Amino acid sequence: VQLVESGGGLVQPGGALRLSCASSGLTLDGHSIGWFRQALGKERKGVPCISFRDGSTYYADSVKGRLTISSDNAKKTVYLQMNSLKPEDTAVYFCAAESSGIPIMTDDKTWYEYWGQGTQVTVSS
Repeated sequence: VQLVESGGGLVQPGGALRLSCASSGLTLDGHSIGWFRQALGKERKGVPCISFRDGSTYYADSVKGRLTISSDNAKKTVYLQMNSLKPEDTAVYFCAAESSGIPIMTDDKTWYEYWGQGTQVTVSS
């Protein structure tokens, strides 16, 4: 199983990026895909949105309207569209997959079985 993130980069405050999480060795209808981020010198934390194995998505109120998850089953890729980016969004972003079938969103990193290597997002003027 491999997850590969891409799409990070340098963007000005207020800008947007679309991150991709390309998977191999698993199926999106068999795994939920969550997102985490880790700022320099800080703990890796969950980005409060998730794509469940049935294709549904969930967002915490804090990110509704700013983040959008979509998926392309044929490409085995999940996308995270991030709008209105702020300097505090600067971090390495990771996607992670788990296969329990239980539709929960958790900050518990041990819940996830597979991880990508991360992609750097820098928000700066």
